[in-house]
Amino acid sequence: MKRSRNEVSRWRMLRQAQRRRSQWVEAQSRTYRHLTRLRHLQLKQQRRSLLYSLNYEF
Repeated sequence: MKRSRNEVSRWRMLRQAQRRRSQWVEAQSRTYRHLTRLRHLQLKQQRRSLLYSLNYEF
């Protein structure tokens, strides 16, 4: 089935907008990756220290 020119261009514009949005989100996550990594490491360290403190109590 042949699509009309307007339909094709609308579809293309939607795809382009979606691609742009996803690229922006990726860029944001790339920018903040080091911050999330630091937070993750901090949480991991806290958990580990809690684990050791619980072990030493008994």
